[in-house]
Amino acid sequence: MNSFPDFQLLPSLLETLAEKTLTKPTPIQARAVPALMSGRSIVGVAQTGSGKTLAYALPILHVLKTLETGGKGVTQERHPRAAILVPTRELGEQVAKVFKSYTHGTRLRVRSVLGGTTTEVAKKNLDGYFEVLIATPGRLIQMLDRKLVNLNEVKFLVFDEADQMLDDGFLKDAQRISDSCPVKCQLAMFTATFTAEVEKLVGHLFDDADIIRVEGGYQLPATLTTRNQAVADGDRRVVLEKLLREKASGGTMIFSNTRQQCDKLGALLEEMGHSYVMYRGEMDKVERRKNLQAFRDGKIPFLLSTDLASRGLDLENVERVINFHLPQELENYVHRVGRTARAGRKGLVVNLVTERDQSLMDRVRRLK
Repeated sequence: MNSFPDFQLLPSLLETLAEKTLTKPTPIQARAVPALMSGRSIVGVAQTGSGKTLAYALPILHVLKTLETGGKGVTQERHPRAAILVPTRELGEQVAKVFKSYTHGTRLRVRSVLGGTTTEVAKKNLDGYFEVLIATPGRLIQMLDRKLVNLNEVKFLVFDEADQMLDDGFLKDAQRISDSCPVKCQLAMFTATFTAEVEKLVGHLFDDADIIRVEGGYQLPATLTTRNQAVADGDRRVVLEKLLREKASGGTMIFSNTRQQCDKLGALLEEMGHSYVMYRGEMDKVERRKNLQAFRDGKIPFLLSTDLASRGLDLENVERVINFHLPQELENYVHRVGRTARAGRKGLVVNLVTERDQSLMDRVRRLK
């Protein structure tokens, strides 16, 4: 499939794609869209930023609108036809935004129930008739327990960024949600990595699934510029001070490996007189969301984070990524730098490199 019209999508979807000047599908879209439209259950393995959301949103909207025009639309309140499970509220909001941007032609309705919102807000969001539900697992379980939503009309159940949801209780929650859907419900799972834990989850949920892997390994965006700054004797402060004096028209994400490193980095920026916000684990979800929004709106120039922010977040204003501490794994590096140079835009990554980072740098160089 070389172009979106090859998928034989509804004219309204093709018109929206054309308005967004999207003509050629990404590799995961080229394989996942026709598979889902043919009724198959799939597991899509592809990097963050590869277009996975649209890979399932397009076939879902196509199929549900086709059902509606054929006289088989939603007839009961609180009975969605598609359920999308996401690991975080932030990702849920992004997925909802993608879906809604393609519904002005189809007139399909999208609702969300996400962690970090009050129960009353979640309850209100489930009022009435709608086709697509986007939810975090814990909040959806809560709504099922209170009988505020019914999944027995669901035709698509999607687990997005599945490898980010694999905590101790998730398998039980995933099974509960899956069991609440019809036996013939079409399943889809998207993940950046196919670990043993993901494989176990697939074995529990899927009777049969096509595993779609995007070949070619890791790739850096063609529009990404990389600068490696040598750090002598572990003294990162001097290098960072010089970097932060450079003007940047967009936001800068600065990564560390641990929460403790992130906190120390924040104290360092305070000493330098720079405004920043934090996005890491063990923070109040409301505070984390507020910080992310302030950075997204351009009110604060620097976002300090661990790898929690390296995947799933689509922040259009990120011009620069600074790896204050480089990760040990190549996969984490690729996810971090993927926060910039997205959708053809230019971006810069600056790596603060010590002697012990040379092994990672050798692997990064082989990506080019």
